[in-house]
Parts: sequence; C-alpha cells; structure tokens
Amino acid sequence: MTTPQHHGVSRRSFLKLSGLTALSVGGMTFLTACGPAAQDSGSAATTSAATGTASAAGATLGDGKTLRVGMEAAYAPYNWQVSEESEYTIPIENVSGAYADGYDVQAAKVIAKALGMEPVAVKSDFGALIDALNNGQIDIVCAGMSVTDERKQSADFSDSYIDDDIVMVTKKGSKFASATTFADLKGASVMGQADTMYDDVIAQIPDVNHMTPGKTVPTVVESLSSGTSDVITYSMLSVPKLLESYPDFVELQMTDKFEGSVMPDNAAIAKGQDEVLKKINEAIATISDDERQQMWNECMDRQPA
Repeated sequence: MTTPQHHGVSRRSFLKLSGLTALSVGGMTFLTACGPAAQDSGSAATTSAATGTASAAGATLGDGKTLRVGMEAAYAPYNWQVSEESEYTIPIENVSGAYADGYDVQAAKVIAKALGMEPVAVKSDFGALIDALNNGQIDIVCAGMSVTDERKQSADFSDSYIDDDIVMVTKKGSKFASATTFADLKGASVMGQADTMYDDVIAQIPDVNHMTPGKTVPTVVESLSSGTSDVITYSMLSVPKLLESYPDFVELQMTDKFEGSVMPDNAAIAKGQDEVLKKINEAIATISDDERQQMWNECMDRQPA
C-alpha cells in the first residue's frame, strides 16, 4: 500500500513485505502476513457491461443500484472473508455463500449509503483491482490501497478514510519511557520488523543500537517483553490493543516524528467522475477520528486468528 506521492513505499507494498494479517500470540491479536486470495476467487468477476461511468445525474456509479466493491477479502483487518452474514458484512458477489468484513467494508458501507446504493464485494487479486475498475468489473476499490503517482495515472482517489503511522513503544519504568525526542533515545536498542518500514525508519534515529529486525510482529513484541530490546516500532492504530494485552508497555510521546511513515487508505474509482468523487469524499468526511479508531478496534477484535 502506498503512502501519498511524496512517499516511496506503498502501504500495500509495505504490508505485503511485512506481510500484515492476523496472528494470535499469547492472547494478543497481531498483524502479520497477508495471505493470498482464496482459490475460488480468481480475478475480479466478469459482470455486466456497466462501466462505472457517471450517469447523467453526475453522481452515480455502475448501474446506480449495486455498488461493486473490489477487494482481496484476504487482508485482515482491512478486509477478509467469512461464511456467516452479520451486521458488519456484505455479500461477496463472486464467491458463493461468502461475505466480506473488515475496515474497508465498513468504509464502503458508508460510501454506498451516501450514493444510495447497496454494496457487494467482488473478490480479486490486489494487483488486478485497478484493471478491474477500468474494465467495468467493479465500481470502486476499497482494499487497503493508498494513492501513488503511478496509480493516479489510472484511477482517481478519494480522501483517506484512515491513516496509520509508526510509533514507538517501551516498558514502563524504562529509562527511555520519558523520551520525547530522538536524542533522548541515545544508546537504546531498537527493533522493528524485517523488510518493512518499521525497520527502515529506525535509521532516522541517531546514536541507537539498530537491532537485527524480527521476522514477525510477535517476535518484535517478545523482544521488548523479554528485555532483549529497549524500544520497538509499532503500528499507531494497533497500539491501543497492544497496551491492553501488555499493561507494562507504554507508547513514547514523541515530538520528533518519522519521515515518510504515514500510510493512508484511499478508495479508487475510474477517472473522470468528479461529482461521484465529491460525494465519496463528503461521505468519508462524516466519519470522525474517534469513529475511525473505534471501527479499527472492532475490526481488530473480529478479524480471523
């Protein structure tokens, strides 16, 4: 997933490298490797000839009734597949008897309501979503996707409906617990996750012991719990759940911030539909920061282990 155009690594790519999906360790649900789409999903489903072009009214997608939402449905907590319907789910159009849940699904439901449409998920490989959008197989992408310069050439992107970032965590009572600047961390042993921005950003902190990264998020967390590391880098959105499970951990209240670490989640539609995009952005703006965090926490609780 890519950060905005001024950031080089996409959030999607970043999470695929670190591979974030759900993994339970010691009662704590972690983000870890994103699995492939289910075998019966294939690429995006072939649908009617509706192309997603705006109607004469200027603010309608597809047939104006059913909002076909492209996603992997295999990328918790952003989106995943379940076999039972609930208040949180939408049907997966191209997988019989299946439903989609996750943060992207909740955002898609808000957008669909604003457009006066009923949302259904269309399960697809992540790399095929923009093509599916432009081929008229789906009407919108809500899939943990971030806007990039390259993607902007092929689709129009909404405002972000959630933004993750990288924060740091230590133990209560640690000599680094009161750190507010990078300089305050001098001499600390800092660990992040291998092959991700969580490890890369540590290079921005001078005079620390940049430890060999952990292969998984649970490995990184265990290093702090056991005292192997003094400080770890972690997902800002996931910190509240981490602190619930590890009450001896504390988030550092830093005034120094990492550069290039913000990871937005944007919806995408076919280009040239300005009135639709305006409506989508108006819908996204109705979701307050507190509601976004609550939605995220609830998805973290529901996501598959």
